[in-house]
Amino acid sequence: MSQQQPHILVSNDDGYLAPGLLALVNAVRPLGRITVIAPEQNHSGASNSLTLSRPLSIHRVAGGERDGFFFINGTPTDCVHVAMTGFLDEKPDLVISGINQGENMGEDVLYSGTVAAAIEGVMFGVPGIAFSQIDRGWNRIDDAAKAAHDIVKQMLSSNLNQNHTDGMAALLNVNIPNRPYDELHRWRVTRLGNRHHSQPVVVQDSPRGEKIYWIGAAGHVKDNSEGTDFHAIDDGCISITPMQLDLTHHARLAAMRAQGWGRG
Repeated sequence: MSQQQPHILVSNDDGYLAPGLLALVNAVRPLGRITVIAPEQNHSGASNSLTLSRPLSIHRVAGGERDGFFFINGTPTDCVHVAMTGFLDEKPDLVISGINQGENMGEDVLYSGTVAAAIEGVMFGVPGIAFSQIDRGWNRIDDAAKAAHDIVKQMLSSNLNQNHTDGMAALLNVNIPNRPYDELHRWRVTRLGNRHHSQPVVVQDSPRGEKIYWIGAAGHVKDNSEGTDFHAIDDGCISITPMQLDLTHHARLAAMRAQGWGRG
C-alpha cells in the first residue's frame, strides 16, 4: 500500500448515476484518495466481459454531487482494465465495487458485473472488494454504505491488504442486509452457498409476431447451511466471502493424471 494516503478506485455495474455508487463513494472518502470510474449505463450480469468490438470513451462529470466522477461507455471490467492499463498514472491500493442493487451470493458471483470489477483489480495484483445490498430498491443504502466504510477501513489496516503467500491479492465478496446501521455490527466470514438451476426463460411475442426470450429469475437457494453466505444473511449478518481466481479442479486433475488421461 502507498506510504501516504491510500488510493481507492471505485466502480460498479449499475452505472455512474446509481445511488449505491454515490453512497459508497461518500462513505469511503475519509479513508483515502478516491477515483471513480464507472459504466455509463447499467451492466448488471455483464460478468468479466471486455469491449473489443469498438473503442471506449471516458467522460468526466462536471458539477453536482458526482463532480469528478468518470464514466465509460463500456462494462465494469472495461472501467477497471482501462484504469489499470493507461488511464491512471499508477495502480491504486484497493479496488472497491458497488454498492450493487441486489444480492450477489452463491453462483451469482459468476454473472455479476459488480464482482467482476473487483476481480479485474485482483488480476492486476490489487486487492478488491465487491459490495452488494440484499434487497433491490436502495432501501437503507446509506446504512449499507456506513457498513462498507467499516469493512474498507478494516481491509486497509489488515494484512489482507498485502498479497498472500501464493502471490494473489485478496478478493472479498460482501453482501449487506437492508437494515439500520446499528444492526449491521455482526460480520461473518463465509463460503459461497449455491442455488438450484435458474428458472425458465419467459417467452413472449414481439409486435412483429416473433418469439422473444427474457432470461428467467435466479434459482432458489439450494445450500444455505451454516457457514454459507445465504445462512449469514438469513441470520441478519453481513456476509464476507474470500474468493480466489484459480478455477482448476486440483483433485480431479490428480485423478485424471492417475487414470492415464495425459499423453505425450
